[in-house]
Amino acid sequence: MKILFQGDSITDCGRHREAVEPNIGLGAGYAMLAAGRLLADHPDKKIQVYNRGISGNRVVDLYARWKADALNMKPDVLSILIGVNDTWHAFGSNNGVGVERYGRIYHEILTWTKQALPEIKIVLCEPFVLEFGAVAAEWLQEIDDRREIVKNLSKEFDLPFVPIQSVLNEALKQAPPEYWLRDGVHPSLAGHQLITDQWMKATKDFF
Repeated sequence: MKILFQGDSITDCGRHREAVEPNIGLGAGYAMLAAGRLLADHPDKKIQVYNRGISGNRVVDLYARWKADALNMKPDVLSILIGVNDTWHAFGSNNGVGVERYGRIYHEILTWTKQALPEIKIVLCEPFVLEFGAVAAEWLQEIDDRREIVKNLSKEFDLPFVPIQSVLNEALKQAPPEYWLRDGVHPSLAGHQLITDQWMKATKDFF
């Protein structure tokens, strides 16, 4: 079973870009943590995990490399987390992707994938932030809108949805935001474990 994680720096998380073999160089984030759990739990399934997240990617960057970095790999399971840079780049470098266009391109990615790989299992992870560090208050409505788009896409395509924002919000009752996210965007190890736990729940019927 071939599993592919796709996204931005949250997925990338320092992965080894030259790694071509499965289950190595997966970075230090939720992709690696999920891979370890799956490999330990299912030694009979010959699981092969790949991480193709790229730091800084927006949905348009994902679309531009989708054929080479996703479809050509023919994964059995595909995980997608994308969206925060579409907002971050808007405020940081005036090069973001508007919410409506984000939804259209994300929809095209999913349509294209289901057409090319009809049997593929896809899981969608919602974008998230906490308001501190790099994250300003004016980000929040856009991120909320993007989360709603991803949730609606999961319903339209009948795909599992990984809730992250609500879990982070609940976790704030236990520890301050910087315990879970290093800068309002990038998870700490504890934050990555929260994401992994939700990812495993959402995909339990895949394995």
